[in-house]
Amino acid sequence: MSELLPSVLVEIGEQPDAAVIWLHGLGSDGHDFESLVPLLSLSPELSVRFVFPHAPKRPVTINGGMSMRAWYDIFEMTLERKVDMANIDESCRQVEQLIQDQIGKGIAANRIVLAGFSQGGVIAYQVALSTQHVLAGVLALSTYLVNGDQVLGADTCVNGKTPFLIHHGSQDPVVAPVLSIQARDLLSSKGYRVSYQSYEMPHSVCPDQIQDISVWLNSTLN
Repeated sequence: MSELLPSVLVEIGEQPDAAVIWLHGLGSDGHDFESLVPLLSLSPELSVRFVFPHAPKRPVTINGGMSMRAWYDIFEMTLERKVDMANIDESCRQVEQLIQDQIGKGIAANRIVLAGFSQGGVIAYQVALSTQHVLAGVLALSTYLVNGDQVLGADTCVNGKTPFLIHHGSQDPVVAPVLSIQARDLLSSKGYRVSYQSYEMPHSVCPDQIQDISVWLNSTLN
């Protein structure tokens, strides 16, 4: 087994019995969403470990081959989003190791939320739809689904009853809003539990959205 991805850890409460593994976007790092934790207003009854891993550095074609933290290489910025599936598979294995690590530390899989922004959301989708662990929930922020034609029906996926919360900015110039709508519609058509919300924002997060994530997390983990 390869080494665990280095991560930023933030713990709320004593002896966490739940975890949120939150994957950052292209060119960012595990510190990107660290400052959101106190804004999420988690119930004082909850003890949660937030795990913000750093993606490995790799050359990214759409950025002129520049090396940066990325969960996978993106070859072109079309709606079809030609991506490096080998990189995605590798990142999924690394996130699986993070899930297994939390399980080894005493947190049940069904107390683990997988969250991801942009590229990180792609990995969150992929892991949730392929893992053998039943997760507490999936938070997909400003992101899209790859290989949608390979998504199993909810009745044959271990996370078929797991809640998926999809958020997207209506002014997003990086990941077109239609891509999140396509993911929502595909998952819904296959029987998954999907909630969707759009916000008047670009490729980012906003205060109203943070409040909605807070409500969802408190409900999902309580």
